[in-house]
Amino acid sequence: MAGIGFSLNRLFQKKGMLNLCRAYAYAGAVAIGPMVMGVCLLLGISFVSQVAGMPQNEREIMNCMLTYSLLVSLFVASFFNMILTRYISDMLYEGRRERIMPSFFGALAVMLPLCCVGYGIVLMFSGVPPVYRIVSLWFALTMIVVWTQMNYLSALKDYRAIAMGFGASMMSGFLLALLLAMGRRGTVLSLMFCVILAYGAMMIWYFVLMLGYFPHGEGSPFTFLQWFDKCRALAFTGIFVNLGLYGHLVIMYFGPLHRKIMGLFYAAPSYDIPSLTAFFSILITTISFVTSVEVRFYPEYRQYYSLFNDKGSISDIEAAEDRMVEVLSRELTYCGYRQIVSTILFVVFGGFIMDILPLGMMDLGKGIFRILCVGYGLYAIANAMMLILLYFEDYVGSVCATGAFALVANAVTIWQMLYGDTAYFGVGFMAGAIVYFLIVFFRMEWATRRLPYLLLGRQTASAASARGPLTRLADLMTRIDEKAGGGEKKEFAVRPDGPRRAVRPRRKQ
Repeated sequence: MAGIGFSLNRLFQKKGMLNLCRAYAYAGAVAIGPMVMGVCLLLGISFVSQVAGMPQNEREIMNCMLTYSLLVSLFVASFFNMILTRYISDMLYEGRRERIMPSFFGALAVMLPLCCVGYGIVLMFSGVPPVYRIVSLWFALTMIVVWTQMNYLSALKDYRAIAMGFGASMMSGFLLALLLAMGRRGTVLSLMFCVILAYGAMMIWYFVLMLGYFPHGEGSPFTFLQWFDKCRALAFTGIFVNLGLYGHLVIMYFGPLHRKIMGLFYAAPSYDIPSLTAFFSILITTISFVTSVEVRFYPEYRQYYSLFNDKGSISDIEAAEDRMVEVLSRELTYCGYRQIVSTILFVVFGGFIMDILPLGMMDLGKGIFRILCVGYGLYAIANAMMLILLYFEDYVGSVCATGAFALVANAVTIWQMLYGDTAYFGVGFMAGAIVYFLIVFFRMEWATRRLPYLLLGRQTASAASARGPLTRLADLMTRIDEKAGGGEKKEFAVRPDGPRRAVRPRRKQ
């Protein structure tokens, strides 16, 4: 989150337990607040559906519509998110802020039609009523816009406005759903409308914030496509992470735990509920990573890069590298310890909590929950190290690690579904997380021993091969855009950039 480090530094520099708690609370609100509030909204809508007296089959249909639309939107956006993050970061570093807002419209111009065609075909043959298909597609398109906005919002400094917009929109959706339930008007369509209204209001609020921070922009909206040719490994890294993280859930919809809801809509509540609950065990690592990177690691990282750019002496560069690697090792170790403690607490006390909550968890679900807690814990630590590899621009290592994670997690889950015991479901994801952790760990060891090569040699080599098929596609789409605009030539035409500076401190969004 670009800029949050400055606010966190001020809070962490103040002494006292209260200020320390405030700092961690601030980091948690920014890092995991939106996700937690989003999950709370969906759980609240599910609770409201029960209050409204909706039949069980209608509640299951609504849950499937929400789940499928979320997964589709995440899958589509995952292929673009890291590329957009890199593009925004480069434009901010080069001082070309006017190029940022057009990329937002260009990305949506590509993603929304892809979602309409792909998800629309699936919904057409899904076997659900036409109005349900329209609402599901509408929600998926809304979420794609929201996921895309998240890449741009990380550059804003007004975190209070971002958090207030999210909280107000989520609360308004829940209250409207509650009013409908109290009036006995809670139906699948009305509650889905409440969810879409909540995220739609948030989408508009975020769009206003973006317009206030970025200029309206100049140049082609499709320039960002060049970055697929420059950093194509980033695109695959994003999609592999999501395939590994969510693929095992989709596979279970066709396994022995599945239940057919309607048409092509399936669910596996005995696996979904433990997975969602276990996912919360990694929130402490997310907060810890944000505070460690922004407050402790990033200043050393920036100092190390600045010595290259400002012609620092060899001895100063080597000393800065030693300090940076030492801080990185210490902070990643602390993150690992915190995640181990969190996983143990969830495994030990999670079963008791699920007995209290009305989740309908059986002994099978509790066993799956414990396995997934271990898997998610390993994933959280591995993912933190993979993000550090992206700081060092080791894109080859990141794409290999995430690709192995997705392959192993999904392949072992399919094997389990066909031949394994249901009591050990979740081992597939855990196996993928173990492979992910091992590859990233050894790659991190390799990378930290060769930092000058990664920061100088690889960037110079990659800058020479900037033009590729997507750059040519960007050229074509730019010409079409210019003709549609009356043939007016844009100030910034789409063209391959020349070699960039070999090393620069760039804050990941």
